Amino acid sequence: MRIAVAGGTGWIGRRVVEAVRAGGHEPVVIARSAGVDLVRGTGLAEALTGAAVVIDVSNLSTISRKRSEEFFGTATGNLLAAGRRAGVRHHVVLSIVGVDRVDIGYYVGKRRQEALVLDGAVPGTVLRSTQFHEFAAQRIAPRGPVAAVPQLLSQPIAAREVARCLVDLAVAEPAGLVPDLAGPQQLRMPEMARRLLRARGSRRVVLPVRLPGAVGRAMAEGALLPTGAGPRGTQTFDQWLASPVAQSRRGW
Repeated sequence: MRIAVAGGTGWIGRRVVEAVRAGGHEPVVIARSAGVDLVRGTGLAEALTGAAVVIDVSNLSTISRKRSEEFFGTATGNLLAAGRRAGVRHHVVLSIVGVDRVDIGYYVGKRRQEALVLDGAVPGTVLRSTQFHEFAAQRIAPRGPVAAVPQLLSQPIAAREVARCLVDLAVAEPAGLVPDLAGPQQLRMPEMARRLLRARGSRRVVLPVRLPGAVGRAMAEGALLPTGAGPRGTQTFDQWLASPVAQSRRGW
């Protein structure tokens, strides 16, 4: 099966491409570096030729509601329109557990993306996942003696397990909004950051930061946790810490 991966050169996208190949399928990378622009729509027709499924893990780093809505709305609309013309039978998108319970700008754009996929002309599946183990590495990426890390209660999961789940869903029938995917244990992000720094031999100090207002309260009190039964990853955060990928400072 030919499976197009939007955002296939990003750090989660690369893992999805690997999972597509491991499943015996042919991945097609959709990214600007591959000559495809999701926002402008250029190159999409050629990239989707012969593709049966699209897995969308494209992303934009922003806290702006306007930028998030513009990107996810435009990119998703272009993907769905091009997919319908190309005969794509299934459109799978990765979203975030709690995206409907935390009102930050980035999440507003993701909600827009979900709505487009669930109501689109191409049958769709939306998978919401909790934060990845690797998210702790992103929080400590800025250099300096102190790492400011948000007070966030999560149930982290390995990115590779998310990638495999996306591919399993992609080769199945479209299922709409499926049960939340999460890791095996609940952890607070500042503690994850401290443990990662210790594992890397760093003496940097972690400063827990609570975001203001209802958003900060929701994130600290579990709004980003799954609320019902669903698939669960098996790799714990400690197991991830012992892996070579946790020691790498590249590709986050």
